[in-house]
Amino acid sequence: MPFNLPIALTWLRVAAIPLLVAVFYLPGQWLTPFEKNFIAALIFTLAAVTDWLDGFLARRLKQESAFGQFLDPVADKLIVAAALLVLLNMDRVQVWVALIIIGREITISALREWMALLGAGKSVAVHMVGKLKTTAQLIAIPFLLLNDALFGWLDCARIGTWLIWIASFLTLWSMFYYLKKALPQLVGKVD
Repeated sequence: MPFNLPIALTWLRVAAIPLLVAVFYLPGQWLTPFEKNFIAALIFTLAAVTDWLDGFLARRLKQESAFGQFLDPVADKLIVAAALLVLLNMDRVQVWVALIIIGREITISALREWMALLGAGKSVAVHMVGKLKTTAQLIAIPFLLLNDALFGWLDCARIGTWLIWIASFLTLWSMFYYLKKALPQLVGKVD
């Protein structure tokens, strides 16, 4: 297993998950609700930045690796799922949103694994609609975690809700896109 700066950044994203969750379980006398929300939003935002940064550095430093290509999307999916479960627990996101996003991730991950076994993994390679979906999620979730008026006027809860609905739509769109790309294999390779 290689270890380099891009992979270290990806591991930091994985390590941020328990911190993100734990912030909300700290005693009330340690942090106010706003401070908990702010710290969680900051943790998630920094993790989202490392998602871009690790890929940029891997390409720039010529440190791309098969392990990094495996770990990066796993880290993304784990932190998004953890944040959605926290938000669901706090009633800041609807159940259907969490089910769509988490269900799609499981479905497409399984589809990619199966297509790779068939030697057709390139047909379900990452596409722009999948990148848009990820971007929408990574922007919506910090707003939902903050869940307060930013600068005294920016309604983070409302903006986050709209953005997560857009992310849910893009999530479904990307799932159907990948399923359509895999359809010839799905109907033609039944054993």
